[in-house]
Amino acid sequence: MVQRPGCGGSTRRSFLKATGGVALTAAAAGCIGSTESDAVRFILNPAEEQTDIVEEYTPMAEYLEEETGATIDLIRAGSYVETLEALESDQADIADTSPTAVPAGEGFADVIGMRTAFGGALYFSTISTTPDSGIDELADLEGEIMTTGARMSTSGTLAPTVMLSQAGLDVGNFPDGEANDLELRTAPDHDTSRERLENDEEIVAAATGAFASASQIPQEQFDDYPEFVEHSAEYDGAGEGIDDDENPELQLLAVSDPLPRAPIMARSAWDASVREDLETALLEAGENDLVPEDVDEEYQLWFTGIEPADRSDYQPVQDILDELGLEFQDFAPDDE
Repeated sequence: MVQRPGCGGSTRRSFLKATGGVALTAAAAGCIGSTESDAVRFILNPAEEQTDIVEEYTPMAEYLEEETGATIDLIRAGSYVETLEALESDQADIADTSPTAVPAGEGFADVIGMRTAFGGALYFSTISTTPDSGIDELADLEGEIMTTGARMSTSGTLAPTVMLSQAGLDVGNFPDGEANDLELRTAPDHDTSRERLENDEEIVAAATGAFASASQIPQEQFDDYPEFVEHSAEYDGAGEGIDDDENPELQLLAVSDPLPRAPIMARSAWDASVREDLETALLEAGENDLVPEDVDEEYQLWFTGIEPADRSDYQPVQDILDELGLEFQDFAPDDE
């Protein structure tokens, strides 16, 4: 049975609260330690969107329990960094991590597989504006205010920062400091970044993953990006969510190079007999195992499969970190 133990009245959303992004708190460690001794500790990355990630993962956990006989303990982390720290400090056996965690996990965290969405293992960042902003290309953002996603988000912040730099804008030492040619403001998640563009007249552009923007961008605007057309799960539905009242039309400024979707990783030193069975079940999971038809749309996972992958598949992410002069461990959780 999927375990959701409480601890001192705290919830899954808060009990791995960040303490500077350096180590999990002693209270959190005690919480994890209070689970059943044979439970598989599955740490969940804090969702980019404002969703209940434990609810989203519950069908997958139930599938894994049925396939392997293991007890799965779903635990929501407080930050991107904490998912990796939990593996390193033996407070987790498996973790749903971000792509940026892969380079930093060498030596203690193994890549089990890469999550896919509707058959696609690649995804994309977008930078968009509003049709009446007067912004036609990235170079026009000089002197303007732009919003991005969470500071350590690959598609919400890191890839877009590289896109701005390659367009000739001086991004300074953002996101570990300030940009020079424009003001960049981080948001806690992709949706909030887009919404700030829609609702704040000061902000003229927003960086998000395409999954948070494409439905509001007319499809033909993506046709100049053949890799997006070929590989993005969002291309077919691009523009279909435009609603003048609820979801206003956005204008595309740029699309990133393809990015590898987020991995599921395991603690390298984890030698439990159930590990091989769990990894096999993860890689063999079908869409109905991960997103059952009877699950409310609000609680559906954003991925539909997991394909084999290894550390080399995440070289594009390492390249982004290198270009920005960043390391995963540099980042404390966002304050927002």
